[in-house]
Amino acid sequence: MPSDTDEHLLRPHPPRASTTTPPVQIIVDDLSGPRIAALLGEHLADMQANSPACSMHALDLDALRVPGITFWSVWDDTDLLGCGALKQLDPTHGEIKSMRTAAAHTGRGIATLLLDHIITTARSRGYHRLSLETGASDFYTPAQRLYTRHGFERCAPFADYTADPHSVYMTRTL
Repeated sequence: MPSDTDEHLLRPHPPRASTTTPPVQIIVDDLSGPRIAALLGEHLADMQANSPACSMHALDLDALRVPGITFWSVWDDTDLLGCGALKQLDPTHGEIKSMRTAAAHTGRGIATLLLDHIITTARSRGYHRLSLETGASDFYTPAQRLYTRHGFERCAPFADYTADPHSVYMTRTL
């Protein structure tokens, strides 16, 4: 006979909602959809509002459509969650570009999921180093923390970048 503490076992429970949802998908994106254009438009607007024009290195749609850049979008069914890109600087060095989480989905781990995907892709391509540029103002602190948590460290300017007090350069070996 169940004890009083086991009484909850005897009461009928409502059926549990299914906890299986389709997995979030990361896809190579051709940058032709209106939702990705809108998300990148928001990204560029935020960069312009938080960086001087001469220090803004974010790429627009056309600049992201060049050979040597792979662009991904992150989806939950039909909901666009974020995006990011990997630019080949040379056969052993890649650069992260255009990382963005849609405002409605921040705090869900989307940036970490995409960053892990980019790091894995960079390794599979044989890159030895992965670098990035981000802003130096307080607006960019969450991005800097994300990259630091994933092994990136501050470094000198790389590729065609030059010393700039409004930029933070980060890199990690793979």
